[in-house]
Amino acid sequence: MINCGAPVFVTILAWLALLIRPLDVCADATIFSQAMKATTITEVFIEEDHIRVDLEIGINDLPAFQNLLPDEFLKQLKIEAKPLEQRMTDFFMKDFVIRGENGDPLLGHVIEIKGQRRVKRDEITGEPLPAGVDEGEAVVFARLVYPLKTMPKSLSMQPPQRKEDKRFTSATIGFVAYHRGLPINDFRFLSQEETIDLDWEDPWFSRFRNKNLWRQYNESINTFLYIEPFEVRVEIIIRPYDLQQWIDLDLNGKTKIPVDAQEELKHKVASFLAPHAVIEVDGKKVSPKLDRIQFLRRTLRSSVVVDPPQALDVYAATLGVIYVHPRRELPQQAKLTWKLFNTKFPQVRAAATDEAGPMEYRLRPDDNELVWNNFLKNPTIPTMAEVMLPPTSNMRWWIGVAWAATVVWGIGILRATRSGFGKWGLIGRLSGVGLVLVLTISITIMGWNSSKLTTEMGEKVVGSLLRNIYRAFDYREEELIYDTLENSVNGDLLTQIYLETRRGLELASQGGARVKVKEVELGSVDFEPDGIDTFRAICVWNVKGSVGHWGHIHQRINQYQAELTIKVVNGVWKITELVLLEENRIS
Repeated sequence: MINCGAPVFVTILAWLALLIRPLDVCADATIFSQAMKATTITEVFIEEDHIRVDLEIGINDLPAFQNLLPDEFLKQLKIEAKPLEQRMTDFFMKDFVIRGENGDPLLGHVIEIKGQRRVKRDEITGEPLPAGVDEGEAVVFARLVYPLKTMPKSLSMQPPQRKEDKRFTSATIGFVAYHRGLPINDFRFLSQEETIDLDWEDPWFSRFRNKNLWRQYNESINTFLYIEPFEVRVEIIIRPYDLQQWIDLDLNGKTKIPVDAQEELKHKVASFLAPHAVIEVDGKKVSPKLDRIQFLRRTLRSSVVVDPPQALDVYAATLGVIYVHPRRELPQQAKLTWKLFNTKFPQVRAAATDEAGPMEYRLRPDDNELVWNNFLKNPTIPTMAEVMLPPTSNMRWWIGVAWAATVVWGIGILRATRSGFGKWGLIGRLSGVGLVLVLTISITIMGWNSSKLTTEMGEKVVGSLLRNIYRAFDYREEELIYDTLENSVNGDLLTQIYLETRRGLELASQGGARVKVKEVELGSVDFEPDGIDTFRAICVWNVKGSVGHWGHIHQRINQYQAELTIKVVNGVWKITELVLLEENRIS
């Protein structure tokens, strides 16, 4: 059945009547550097009993697909054409051709063709993105189906070719192919006939013969070692289906992993993997703790947590497992020894990452150690900012000096009275002068009013306290984080600050991966003093950070606006109240 989507389709016809070239002239579409931005987008889905092809045909590529277009479309364009049935046969046999393993073209049929807006896609992965109704250029969408009587060992795809030179295509096609729901390639250009060898037992290993079309994440197992000043972390990405050969996960004969079976499966996997990823730090074997284990959905750009949980295809289901070893200093060496290999994945993609970036490696059975040595010349070790002392602390110091001077002055006067104006008389005079100076300074300090706490002092205090709050989260242990926060935050506010800051630093789509703050940039500070030991400030600040996770580097900039109350507590400035007014993610 053909659905022409009349309202939108008529609009496209009006455009085409003005823009399309005569059919005997080949259209030269603009070549984009990214395949997902090609004039025509093709998605191929290979299942056990059929192949589905979805086409988004751009205006400049319509001449290459003219045999697919409905009669009424061609009539409006005043194009003489063969009967639709004959044109359809030509299309499947000569234009866009899918061949079985014996080389014969497969005969398909059209189940839908209509006009619509082009699907908005991610600039890197090509994945569909949300878009408004009127976004995107007009295209012709067609859905084709090729029935399969048997499961072929291979398939070949041939794009439309130029009549005058079969070496070149007559359309610019970006494409991606899937086998039983698993991507065989990242988005690439289909510029010639390409052949896929299909693995029906495990479609992860279905591959194009052309290695240039292999996906970036070609290995089914990945492991990453992260070295940071306060932790050594190991992250493992692995399919439960791969682990089935070593541990019974009750997957044999199943096509789905139901939600109610996923927690038990994760527990089994985490327990099994721990002794098979051996970690040594500075020559000593350590026992990292399981931090979290989650099902992931992987793309070229990132790996995101599957949330909410859902039933997962047994071949595509992928787990992310994280083990953490907390430390108090940057190590000199860290080593990961990997022990899981088989004939289908003779190598495992790995990387050791520090602040200078990742060092990629391929682990093999005869070369299964990933070693990181500390070659950082000036490693960044997070330190606490110095918070200036409040005036009251300075005042106590000067008053103490004044009392000491008073005692000296008193002794000097006493001695001078007894011995005339000799040595002690001189001391008495000097003591008197010193006392006058000290008392003058002390009185001046005690006379400081709140105007002395405005711009310069307020900004320094606020900036230092905020920086120290984020520095606390460089540590891994919760107790140490609390102890560090207590230097900047007072009383009941401590728990609130802990929870809100932690939430702001976590990547929800990454299952709680925590951003490491690189910079706290203070913007505006609207200062309101309240005596000499209290002030309120409405502040705006940016937090810049990054997190290495699942082999990617995620950058994050958040902006906050909050009202702070800052008081002197036990001789130091501390935040005693915080009201968050606004929070925005900038990037």
